[in-house]
Amino acid sequence: MDTPIDPLKSDLERKLKQLRLTALTWRSSTTFDRIERLKAIRTWIKNHQSDIRQALWNDFQKPEVETDLSEIYPVTSEINHTIKHLKSWMKAKSLPAPLAMLGTKAKVQFEPKGVALIISPWNYPFNLAIGPLISALAAGCPVVLKPSELTPHTSDLIEQMISAIFNKEEVAVVQGDASVAQALLALPFDHIFFTGSPQIGKIVMENAAKNLTSVTLELGGKSPAIVTESADLKDAAQKIIYGKLVNCGQTCVAPDYILVHESVKNQLLNELKVAIQQMYDADFIGIESSKDLARIVNDRHFSRLKSYLDDAVEKGAKVEFGGKSNPHHRFIEPTLLSQITEEMEIAHEEIFGPILPILSFGKLEDAIEYVNRKPKPLALYVFDKSKSYEQILEKTSSGNAVINDCVLHFIHNELPFGGVNNSGIGKAHGHFGFLAFSNEKGVLKQRIGYNNVTLLRPPYGVKAKKIVESLIRWF
Repeated sequence: MDTPIDPLKSDLERKLKQLRLTALTWRSSTTFDRIERLKAIRTWIKNHQSDIRQALWNDFQKPEVETDLSEIYPVTSEINHTIKHLKSWMKAKSLPAPLAMLGTKAKVQFEPKGVALIISPWNYPFNLAIGPLISALAAGCPVVLKPSELTPHTSDLIEQMISAIFNKEEVAVVQGDASVAQALLALPFDHIFFTGSPQIGKIVMENAAKNLTSVTLELGGKSPAIVTESADLKDAAQKIIYGKLVNCGQTCVAPDYILVHESVKNQLLNELKVAIQQMYDADFIGIESSKDLARIVNDRHFSRLKSYLDDAVEKGAKVEFGGKSNPHHRFIEPTLLSQITEEMEIAHEEIFGPILPILSFGKLEDAIEYVNRKPKPLALYVFDKSKSYEQILEKTSSGNAVINDCVLHFIHNELPFGGVNNSGIGKAHGHFGFLAFSNEKGVLKQRIGYNNVTLLRPPYGVKAKKIVESLIRWF
C-alpha cells in the first residue's frame, strides 16, 4: 500500500528546495546586494509604523510608545548598525603565519551557512522575528521565518511585509501552530535561530542534531537583580520596575527576582512601591486604567501567572503591593512578594509576568551562592556603588550582566547578546549575529613547488626525526 502524502511536509520541502537554489546564488552576493535588502525592510517599517503599533495593540494592548521603543527601534537600530559595518564584516581577515608555517598565507573567509530557519516568539513578536532576519540577510542567507501563532495580528503583518519586499524563494513566512514548527524542524536547514523557553529549546536542539544543523538558541531563565547595601535605592527601584514591567513582565531579560541586602530591604520595598505608583498610577485612579501597561498575551498564560501567585500566597508569601487581577481583561496588577520559600513554584519557574519576588541576604557570598544554585540566567543585574559587583561578576555565570540598570544591554549593538547553557547557546546582534549565520572558513595558500614538510615525507630517516623533535620542542 502506498504511503499517504503529507501535504504540509511536501509544501515545506518544496519551499526549502527553492530557497536552496537562492542560497547558491546568494553565496556570491555583494555588500551592496545585502544592504539593499536591509534598506527595503527599513523603508517598509518607516511607511508602516502605525500598522505595527496597531498589530501589537490588537495582540496584547501594547502601548504605542512601548511598541516604538521595544519593537521598532531595536530593529531599525540593528539595520543602521549593520549597514554601517557590513563591508568590514564581510571582508576576509588575514592571519599571521607561525614560524613553522613561514611562506604560507592564511585568512578567514566569511561565507553564508545556507538556508536558515528562524522561529520567533510571541512576547516581542516583531522585534524578535525581524532582528534575527537582519543578521541572516547580512550574512547572505535565505530564510524561512516562523512567527508565533499566539500573536496572530503581528504574524499576519510580518507576512504582509515579507511578501511585499521579497520573493518567496528568498524569504518565506510559514504560519501555524506547534505541528508546523515540528514539521519545519524535521527538515535539513543549514542554521536554526530559535527564541523561546529552555524546554522548547531542548526540542529544537534535539531535532537539529538529527541533521547536524548548527543552532542559536535564545532562551531565558530566572534573571536576578542583586541590590547591595551601597546601592542608590531610588535609582535601583526605578530601573528594576521599568525592566520588570515593560511589556507587562513578558520579557526574557526582565529581572525575575530581587536579592537585596537585609539592611536596606524595607527601604527598597518602599522605593519599589513609589516607582510603580509613579509610572502606572500617578493620578491614583487604579493601575488597571493605565494606558502604559500591556496585558498578558492569552488566557493560558494569565492562568499560569495567577496559579504562581495563589500558590505563593497559600504557602506563606506576603503581598507587599498589588495582587489584584481581572481575567476578563487578562490584567494582573504589578505585584511585589516577600517571604519567599523554596517550596513555592515561583521560586523555581521563570515568571514571565508582572510578579516580582523579593528575597534578602546577609552576606554577599549568600547571594552569590543562591544564584549559583539555579541554572545560569540569561541576564544578571547588580545595583551597587562599591566594587562588590566585581566579585559577583567573577563568581557567577550569566549570558550578560548589567551594572546599575536593567534590560538596557539588549539594544547595545556592539555587545553580544545571548545566554549560556540553560539560558541559551550562541550569540546575536550586530557582528555577533552576522557570525551566527556565517561559516568562518579558514583558507591557507602555499607557494607552488614548495612545501614546508618536504623533508618529513616518507621514507622517514634521521633528518625527519630530528626536525620533528625540534618542532615539538620549539614550536
